[in-house]
Amino acid sequence: MSRPKMLYSNHTRFFVLVVALLLVASPVPAANDFTLPDLDGRAHSLSDYRGKWVLVNYWATWCPPCLEELPELEVFHSGADGNAVVLGVNVEEISDAELRRFVDEQFLSFPILRADPRPTSAQLVGPLDGLPTSYLVNPGGEIVARQLGGVTAEAIRDFIARYEAGQQEGG
Repeated sequence: MSRPKMLYSNHTRFFVLVVALLLVASPVPAANDFTLPDLDGRAHSLSDYRGKWVLVNYWATWCPPCLEELPELEVFHSGADGNAVVLGVNVEEISDAELRRFVDEQFLSFPILRADPRPTSAQLVGPLDGLPTSYLVNPGGEIVARQLGGVTAEAIRDFIARYEAGQQEGG
């Protein structure tokens, strides 16, 4: 007897994503700091963004789920009014010129940083078990969520709102 194929609505996928983010939401010690170059060679350190929410996203141009989430990351970044930033960390062998062309074609405005195709621990916020992987770092520099797989702008905003509401209630 064959099993019926499960179909998930966008609403269901969103709910699963939010629950997944909440399940890994217990704060851990400060995120590993890193310093990586952007496409212009300018160094960016995670600690440069203290005081803001930071979504560190590890991705590659050959990764279909990464490509699917890039517009969502742009929506989150551009709508954050300076309170949050996305740092896109590219982890593949691709020339700066090719990557810049790709970024321009995707209309990405958040910083794109370069790491090795097999990043060293000094290039990582935490474990990298697959792509895409995102880490949400609070303004105090603590990792408050990790997501293996795609994220949405709405899920990120909702998580931050719930986190901040919980901090106000508990603090």
